[in-house]
Amino acid sequence: MTAATALSGRGGGRAPARDTPAAARRRYFPRHGSYGHRTLSYDLRLDYDPGEGRLDGHARIQAVAAEHTRRVELDLAGLTVHAAEVDGRPVAVHRRDGKVFLTTGEPLAPAQPFVADIRYGGSPGPLRTPFGPIGWDRTGDGHDGTLVASQPVGAPSWFPCNDRPDDKAAYTFEVRVPRGHHVLANGTLHGREEHDDGTVGWTYHHPGPMATYLAAVYTGRFAHETQTIEASPGGSPVPLRNAYPAHLAAAARHDLARQPEILRAFTGLFGPYPFESYGAVVVDAELGAPVENQTLSVFGSNHMDGNRSWETLVAHEIAHQWYGNSVGLTDWQHIWLNEGFATYAEWLWSEHIGEDDADTLAREAWRELSGRRQNLRIADPGRRHLFDDRIYVRGACTLHALRLAVGDESFFRLLRSWHDTHRGGSADTRTFFTHAEHTAGRRLQDLLHPWLFDKRLPEFPAST
Repeated sequence: MTAATALSGRGGGRAPARDTPAAARRRYFPRHGSYGHRTLSYDLRLDYDPGEGRLDGHARIQAVAAEHTRRVELDLAGLTVHAAEVDGRPVAVHRRDGKVFLTTGEPLAPAQPFVADIRYGGSPGPLRTPFGPIGWDRTGDGHDGTLVASQPVGAPSWFPCNDRPDDKAAYTFEVRVPRGHHVLANGTLHGREEHDDGTVGWTYHHPGPMATYLAAVYTGRFAHETQTIEASPGGSPVPLRNAYPAHLAAAARHDLARQPEILRAFTGLFGPYPFESYGAVVVDAELGAPVENQTLSVFGSNHMDGNRSWETLVAHEIAHQWYGNSVGLTDWQHIWLNEGFATYAEWLWSEHIGEDDADTLAREAWRELSGRRQNLRIADPGRRHLFDDRIYVRGACTLHALRLAVGDESFFRLLRSWHDTHRGGSADTRTFFTHAEHTAGRRLQDLLHPWLFDKRLPEFPAST
């Protein structure tokens, strides 16, 4: 789900492989991210004044160098760096094209751990991107709130980071706001402390691993509701926390009421829930579509009507916790692995509650797709088409074609093992091909390649 469309329309993992110049050119956003280091954790200490819209931040980044270098490269846009240190020593700071370069006195060696401290500040706002403005934004209208929706490249709008989808880390957020304002962030609340200056500090921690674009902070005034659910027999309980503006409480409480049932259903289909908590925040602003920030999805006020009109999207964002968040992408060209899986999960939820089954919904989707222009290869759609809705729907149809070809038992074993094998890491389309063939015990190239790499829309295979 893209932040650009959320604002205006639709909307420690494993060490990443080293990039080559040719591979860097193939990446959809080659100016974002660095392969010079791998991030272990971000400790973000933020003071935010909602009246002035000003943010003062201190980011402590623990990382490991991937090469012999004197330069640490980070992404940060629209904010000023006041000072920086590497391993406790002040370093020179250079800025260029949305980048921060920290020049160390002593060179870093490959596999050498280091700590970078960056003090920065300014008035954060959404970044201008090919998809519209994305990143940190204010909800306004008396709510005095903030909204963070960073997919795909909006994270540098509010903290210095290695902005690649396959560079995953642990996060701690310590955010101070005026008394009466609340803070929500990824993970679990570890503390709330009132200060003499009239501010309150909220501390959240999420061990991750989490990509930068999934990190989020929300501030404002919310009604809170928490519960603990048993997502699977014998599994760890999952704390469920929701927050919404008080005037939306009745509608939001009803529209989100089946989250526990969705979590239990998906745990049965996909395997154990991958994180320590889940929840949703409803902001006092209209969004084109929800956003699947890790452990804390965000919905707009327009998605809460008291009639569960948008419950398929509630299911969609929960499914992303497995596919898209826990199992991430090596690069954005493989986004069908996120959105196709989450869209198919919508159909599985419909099937689970006794409404239209996935086969009916898939064939309806296929008929709609067949009436549209066939000019998209969904496994490499090009940056301009990154959030084309055909990627979502044709991706889901691809999975249904696979289900018909291999049968339910093999298909759902494949879904579970795909998550289990790549949990906390990143994967790509070719890896999925290999995994599907290994799990099914048969060649699937001739089935999957036309769905993902041909423009022409294939027919569904006969079911086994």
